[in-house]
Amino acid sequence: MTLVMTRTLQKWNGAGNDFLVDVGSSDELAVWTASRATSVCDRNSGIGADGLLLATLDGDSLTMTLFNADGSIAEMSGNGIRCLVAAVHRTTRATWSSIEVATGAGRRTVALTLEGNDGFGSVDMGSVRLEQPLEGTLGVANVGNPHVVLMDEPAWSDAERTVRAVALSDAVGGANIEFVTLFSESHVAIKVHERGVGWTQACGTGSVATTAVLYHLGLTGPKVVVSNPGGDLTVELTGHEATLAGPVAFERDVEWSLA
Repeated sequence: MTLVMTRTLQKWNGAGNDFLVDVGSSDELAVWTASRATSVCDRNSGIGADGLLLATLDGDSLTMTLFNADGSIAEMSGNGIRCLVAAVHRTTRATWSSIEVATGAGRRTVALTLEGNDGFGSVDMGSVRLEQPLEGTLGVANVGNPHVVLMDEPAWSDAERTVRAVALSDAVGGANIEFVTLFSESHVAIKVHERGVGWTQACGTGSVATTAVLYHLGLTGPKVVVSNPGGDLTVELTGHEATLAGPVAFERDVEWSLA
């Protein structure tokens, strides 16, 4: 007889970047594997999401584990961490307005304000490390995970962008690729092909990486509104340190059975 376990997941999105969140102890969340994460994130046969977030609560400690939609592990997500903290806040009926989260990229502090099912949060994203640019790009940056930033060309089709994104990602052993449109010193737009996900509605770390690269080149100031397809995020740089701010929205609770 096959034992079927059911988990209650919360569906959240940050500027359109959507995640499923499971909140529990390390023992409870040990049931999740890469293949199970892939199944639940599948937009045809599963619930559908850019990733599965595991919010591990052990005593006063909160840890984030992020499975991409393809089952791979991501070190950090600026939108994901806000969604994770919002889900924990809702589950525990918390009264705190900020919390520290252990991630694969280090410890991050998240400030959050929730009003009903919607909220706004800011994340201490840590240090941004600029690396040697690839030919034909604006730069390469690491925000706990790797990014390649290049100027977008309106004449490119989405198929052409996909080919370029895959080639650039492969060139650095796997990375998120940001296609940038520059409006002003304080406003840019990006389209993001995310490692392990594909095209996504928003990317928090990608917004930070883009701002850091453009600021280094003298193309923007240290505070920039980054328009993602799913909504606006704000990045502020202080030296090499970055803060990311943006919305979170609760969508629904979902029951999912694990065979």
